Amino acid sequence: MIRDARVLRAGFVPREVEHRDAEVNHLSSVLEPITNGEPADTAIVTGPSGTGKTCISQFVTERLREEVLDVEATYVNCWRNYTRYRTLYQILDDFGETIDIHRQSTPHDELIDRLQQYDGPRTVIILDEVDQLEDPGIIYDLHSLPHFAVICIANKEEDLFSRVDDRLVSRLRSSEHVRMDKYHDEQLHDILAARVKGGLDQDIITTDQLDRIADAAAGDARLAIGILRTAASKADRESRERITDDILLDSAEDARAQIKQKSLDSLTPHQRIVYDTVREHGPLGPSEIHERYTDEVDDPRTKRTVRTYLSKMAQYNLLEAEGTSRDREYSLVDSAAASPIQ
Repeated sequence: MIRDARVLRAGFVPREVEHRDAEVNHLSSVLEPITNGEPADTAIVTGPSGTGKTCISQFVTERLREEVLDVEATYVNCWRNYTRYRTLYQILDDFGETIDIHRQSTPHDELIDRLQQYDGPRTVIILDEVDQLEDPGIIYDLHSLPHFAVICIANKEEDLFSRVDDRLVSRLRSSEHVRMDKYHDEQLHDILAARVKGGLDQDIITTDQLDRIADAAAGDARLAIGILRTAASKADRESRERITDDILLDSAEDARAQIKQKSLDSLTPHQRIVYDTVREHGPLGPSEIHERYTDEVDDPRTKRTVRTYLSKMAQYNLLEAEGTSRDREYSLVDSAAASPIQ
């Protein structure tokens, strides 16, 4: 049933992308100077979860690497590498420049010096989930090095801008912005059909079933592909000839649960305490959440940072927010309220 499992994986970058031509062309034009040995502007790619921000960024950089011999790319997940040190180390590690670096004792400034002295190919650095950096000042560090082009990926511009100083805000506001909206159902159908064509045998799933997955995913390609992957895997394990409706129904719930667990596992220690505070005591407003969170930790983050945590968890459907900015309250997402497969 499954001819190429890679096509169904979450991080797969296809040879052609669906319904993002304008965004691909925009980002490509921003990065074009680096192909001529010139500095490129920083690009900020924003949009809700599941709109293809990471996929498009990696697609464009891979195409650059195919076209130009002396251009490279490196990817950093800033949710996983959320400190300035971790991010710098990850970049240098990709360059093969960490052999004599001691993670416990080498100072930050030495890592920056190494990046300044780097004389390899010009490189595009993708900072995914950049709004999760505890010290966004690293963006300024990289922005000032002409050898690198930087792509910053975030859900919302305001979550990124609210945590940086005026000097960096000015730089970021003058950067090129590539904004992505949620997919329409028809667009999600086309994305799923391309994955089916590349990864599954013929007649495994019907057009109507793809429509129903697209409807249940509500504009989120990550969820839509997750449902398809889970359904194909289950049907394959059970030696079914095709994906049945009962498998599809179970797969929607399983895919949501898997994505939720992955998001929970990605939370930093401080974010997890904020989440648990809402889970145990919600619904709560941001001030009370911060107050309870402060009682639980020795080095609490600021109210502004905790508000950013809450916003991020709402964007990833871990929490839901109700009310206006003045009287907003956060609570756990009701999984039963998610769009089912019809």
